[in-house]
Amino acid sequence: MRVLGVDPGLTRCGVGAVDGVPGKPLSLIAVEVVRTPADDEIGARLVAIEAGIERLLDEVRPDAVAVERVFSQHNVRTVMGTAQASAVAITCAARRGLPVALHTPSEVKAAITGHGNADKDQIAMMVMRVLRLDERPRPADATDALALAICHVWRGGAGRRVGEARARLEKAQAEALERTRRAQAETLGRIERARAEAAARAAARVPRQGGGPR
Repeated sequence: MRVLGVDPGLTRCGVGAVDGVPGKPLSLIAVEVVRTPADDEIGARLVAIEAGIERLLDEVRPDAVAVERVFSQHNVRTVMGTAQASAVAITCAARRGLPVALHTPSEVKAAITGHGNADKDQIAMMVMRVLRLDERPRPADATDALALAICHVWRGGAGRRVGEARARLEKAQAEALERTRRAQAETLGRIERARAEAAARAAARVPRQGGGPR
């Protein structure tokens, strides 16, 4: 499973891809930060972010895209910029028919370190350990993007197994229901045939009325 993680932001948008399956070592595929000047017009900045994400999608060809879920902060302007960059990433993925997952920072921290209150250093150390990196990805946006991708591989793998188990259960239930319906239909058929045969035998025993000379 190859996942592209996106840590959205207008000034710095972290994008990182990892490859692997849950329970086995993951591999770093690519990581970078798409930057836009703070004094540029908002439309131009969003177009630049879109171009950067599209280029990474072309190069990486992921199976899924994981984006950090925007949550409320005190700085409304920052939230709006993050939400706009997030929408661009989601649109780029949807345009290609790629599944998109949104993970909160707490979910990512819990998946990577085991608890949802981990700090940046703890996340960075775990990302380095999981991907077997000699150096810490910089800036922090790059590390966060990789953490998102790792989180989705691990959580997505569990979700996939649950989905497969649910599908097997639903299939077994459907097959059992179909067998029950067939058995009921056969039973009703036998009952109807038995009734028809009983009625025919009863009719054969009834003496004919009227008819011949006395």
